[in-house]
Amino acid sequence: MLDNIHIVLVQTFHPGNIGASARAMKTMGLTRLTLVNPRCFPDAEATRLAAGATDVIEDARVVTSLEEAVSDCVQVVGASARLRSLPLPHFDEPDEMARTLVANATQAPVALVFGRERYGLTNDEIRHCTHQVSIPANPDYGVLNLSQAVQVLAHEVYGAWRRQAGKPSAATPTHGPLPSQQQLAYFHEHLQRVMEGSGFINQPHARTSDHLHALFARAQPNRKELSLLRGLLSALEAHLEPPSS
Repeated sequence: MLDNIHIVLVQTFHPGNIGASARAMKTMGLTRLTLVNPRCFPDAEATRLAAGATDVIEDARVVTSLEEAVSDCVQVVGASARLRSLPLPHFDEPDEMARTLVANATQAPVALVFGRERYGLTNDEIRHCTHQVSIPANPDYGVLNLSQAVQVLAHEVYGAWRRQAGKPSAATPTHGPLPSQQQLAYFHEHLQRVMEGSGFINQPHARTSDHLHALFARAQPNRKELSLLRGLLSALEAHLEPPSS
C-alpha cells in the first residue's frame, strides 16, 4: 500500500533538498518520488544528501507538469503554509490527512505535493490538488525547509499506516472507487463546455468554475457517480446542439 503513496516535489531549486527529501521518505517506508521540472537533476549533491536512500533518487520519475505527475491519482494533497484563493477542502491537522490518504491508497495511487522552497505552490498548481494540508508550527516562526516538511508529513502517513495495519475494514473506503485526476479533468472540461454552451458562463474572468471545482473536490464523487454526472452533461449538451439539416 505504501507504494501507492507518491511524494511530488515541484520545481525544486536546490538538488540537495531532493536528496534530503528522499532520505526523509525512505525512513518512513515511502519510495515513490516524482520531480516536476527540477532545476538540476540528476546531481551529485542530491545523491550525497540522500545517504542510504540513493535507490529513491535513482528511481525518481521526472515530469514536466504537476498535471502529468498526478494524473493517475485519486487524491492529491498539496502542502501549503497558507490558504489560497481556491476554496479546496483543507486539513488543519496532518494526522487527519494521513488517515484519509492511507485509506485511499488501498485502492489506487495518491500523492502528497510540495512546492518550491521560496514560495510553494502556485494557485494554478493548487487546482490540480483535491485537498490542502498545513503543518501546525510556531506562529512566530513557522518556517520549515522542504525536506523537514516532507519528513513531518511522511511520518504522519507512516504512523497512520502502522495504526491501520491488520484492520482492512477500517482502511478500506466504503464510498466506492474514486476517479483519477485525469478522469476528473475530463469531467471539468465537459462541465465547462456545457456551461459555456448554455450561456451560464458569459464572463471570461468569472470564478464560477473555481467554486464548482472546489465543490466537487469536497463532495469526492466516486467513479460511478462521476459517470452519472458525465451522462447528465452529455444529455444536456445534446439539447444545446442545433438540429441537423
